[in-house]
Amino acid sequence: MPSKSERTQTFMSRVLYILMSQVVIKLLGLVYRLVITNIDGFGNVGNGFYSTGYQIYMLLLAISSVGIPNAISKMVSERLAVGKYRQAKRIFHVALVLFGIIGAAVSFLMYFGADFIALTVIRLDGVQLTLQALAPSVFFVCISSVIRGYCLGHQDVKVSGTSQVLEQVFKSTLTIVFVLLMVTESAEIMSAAANFATTVSIVISFLYILLYYRRNLGKLQAIRDQGPEEAPDDAEHGFFRVAKSILWISIPISLSSTIAAFARVIDTATITRGITAAFAEGIPGVAGVPTAEMLNLEVARLSGMLSKSDIITNLPLALNIAFATVLVPSIASALAKGNRQEASDRVSYSLLISTLLVLPCCMGLITLAQPIFDLIYPATSDGADLLQLAAIALIFTALDQTICGALQGVGKVFAPAIGLLCGAAIKVVLNTILIRIPEINIYGAAYSSIVCHLVAFSVCFYLLHRAIPLKLRPMKYVVKPVLANLAMGVFSMLAYRLVYVITGSNGVATLSSIALSALFYGVMVAALHILDREELLQLPGGGKLYSLLRRVKLYR
Repeated sequence: MPSKSERTQTFMSRVLYILMSQVVIKLLGLVYRLVITNIDGFGNVGNGFYSTGYQIYMLLLAISSVGIPNAISKMVSERLAVGKYRQAKRIFHVALVLFGIIGAAVSFLMYFGADFIALTVIRLDGVQLTLQALAPSVFFVCISSVIRGYCLGHQDVKVSGTSQVLEQVFKSTLTIVFVLLMVTESAEIMSAAANFATTVSIVISFLYILLYYRRNLGKLQAIRDQGPEEAPDDAEHGFFRVAKSILWISIPISLSSTIAAFARVIDTATITRGITAAFAEGIPGVAGVPTAEMLNLEVARLSGMLSKSDIITNLPLALNIAFATVLVPSIASALAKGNRQEASDRVSYSLLISTLLVLPCCMGLITLAQPIFDLIYPATSDGADLLQLAAIALIFTALDQTICGALQGVGKVFAPAIGLLCGAAIKVVLNTILIRIPEINIYGAAYSSIVCHLVAFSVCFYLLHRAIPLKLRPMKYVVKPVLANLAMGVFSMLAYRLVYVITGSNGVATLSSIALSALFYGVMVAALHILDREELLQLPGGGKLYSLLRRVKLYR
């Protein structure tokens, strides 16, 4: 049996693998969003149309496809484990038909209901084209998810990661190309072109998945079909019984994602109504009473300005999501063996590493918000103060990610949804009140996001602490990390100003201060001994890191 240290190293290796793939995907996404935002004519308004339409798409996608791969892989792997190959194939075929129908229906609804969604639900005229450009992709995502789940059921993980990276590479390239081809058109048409690139890249990814399946699992299936007949399983033989079993597993898995997507759509709907109400009598800097068209563009502009912060904060969240992903099977495995202490240690360690990852990201975004916006959004650098507020919400969002992974691992699959529902309900109320105040307007959405994620985090942490005892010492988990980040915040401001005075370049000063601050933070974490020797050794490459710290007298 592997030792505790070896088990933790294996756990951290899986975290590192997922982390690196997520970083590649999010970096590619960051690059194309930055490029198109700075294209003349796109800017905040184009961002507003793009992000609003994409949120509707993500909601419909969550309803129709999230949870499919895990549900299919679970059911298929269970049949394969006992040699019921044809039942596994039956599940696959039923899932293809079921989710093919669901995907086609949602695509149809999204395309032909675009006007109703844009004008009645969201109240942002111009999003219709974006919705129609994205509509076909729902069908292809549903079918792709079924095939990925079938491959995962055969313990074949290659197709899932490769297809996601392939999709993102094409999406990043084609989005830029399509927007440039429409550069003389309006912001809403450029936004539709950008989202049509998403549909094209998803189709390409689907073709890769289909080809992979035919070359690998298709041949294996043909060989198994030549084997002896299996006794039919009456409980799962009928189409509707199999479909019911699939939905019964996939719906709880997708519940949190669906609620999160639904909350974002409600958030957008309250923002558009709130901004319209706030500036009904006049838009700052614009003479006279605004027309409906002027208000519509102001809503799109402010929504786009808010979404620029989300583009940046998505990267730290991608770093952290690896813990939430790996925690689920890891904790479930420990509890299945009756080892509650190992499960508790794994959760505590993950929370500590998440804290040490997200806090410096938050502090860096707060102290260098404007220089970062000046660097990456040279054509439209307004809204840096929204990034500072988003950075505060980032702390609770990231920690909630880790806690939700732990909750699913201990079998509390509905607990994350409960926390998110509580936070989302409060956000809707605060949005409705704050955004309508002209002096607050779009900043009300940022304030309410902080409260929303704080509430969700608090509820989920309470439920987790009830499910599994956690020994989180305040000095180690709160006080020392906060001290290290306060020191880093002061250092980053001083470093930026010093380098800027020397070079006169915002880009050089920003990038240099980020690199120097990261190094300074690492030294502070080591000097304060936030991680003890055993915790250091559990990190990938922890042995070499520990030897280095010993040589510089930071560890004994």
